[in-house]
Amino acid sequence: MPESTSRIALVTGASRGVGKGIAEALGAAGMTVYVTGRSVESGNARLRGQVMHGSIHETAAAIDAAGGKGIAVQCNHADDEQVRALFQRIEAEHGRLDLLVNNVAFIHEQLIDPGPFWEKPLELVDILDIGLRSAYVASYYAAPLLLRAPTALVAFTSSFGAGCYMHGPAYGAQKAGVDKLAADMAIDFEGTGVATLSLWLGPQLTERTAIAGQARAEQYEAFLAVAETPQFNGRIIQALLDDPELPQLSGQTLVSAELALRYGIQEADGRQPPSWREQLGAPRVQHPARVI
Repeated sequence: MPESTSRIALVTGASRGVGKGIAEALGAAGMTVYVTGRSVESGNARLRGQVMHGSIHETAAAIDAAGGKGIAVQCNHADDEQVRALFQRIEAEHGRLDLLVNNVAFIHEQLIDPGPFWEKPLELVDILDIGLRSAYVASYYAAPLLLRAPTALVAFTSSFGAGCYMHGPAYGAQKAGVDKLAADMAIDFEGTGVATLSLWLGPQLTERTAIAGQARAEQYEAFLAVAETPQFNGRIIQALLDDPELPQLSGQTLVSAELALRYGIQEADGRQPPSWREQLGAPRVQHPARVI
């Protein structure tokens, strides 16, 4: 098994969008970054009739260009056996994992359409499989590798939709669910070098949100004018991993824009994306009771 002097990271759901940008930022920090997704060729995905570009191989190349090492692994996170094989490969090639970013989620193209949940396709509920359950499964197989690292982090990409009505009940339940995974997994990891955090990201500047913004311009224009880039959030995650106070943060749900102020992180153009705490609410603080 070859020894690696760089940190080893895995970003799930990184063919495009948030996962791709986070992975690219981790590459810029010199990490070896495994990226998963189903897209091996660009242009196969569509949203509202428009082509969405990106593939795991393009993301791996972007990581290389940023200064890291990108490793693309085709993986359907609905298939537990494929996920298990992914972590077997990481173990064989590096023997440990320093960072897991649970980002993969199923996003139905009608997610942001107006109307109650029963008037939308039932398939919207699949976000509870690819988004919540998949994060549990990835964390399950990652845990033994994370425990071998001096310091390790499991980060869940979440949203203000965990605390307010946003995009309907399936989306909200998935986001609230990963917040709870972070809280409870932190208890199981107590006394180790592994921390878990859920991050409430603000609106993201991605190809998907650009297409969605065209369909709902009156609603999204103001949000997207001050939105975050996924790379911004990748730099925040990297800063968390470097923070000597990370163990004290473990188990919490934190707002990424507020963490950016803590670490002095801005967008590349100098913008400081806002926190939406006042408008959309604050993360829930878990009760300290423990029933074993």
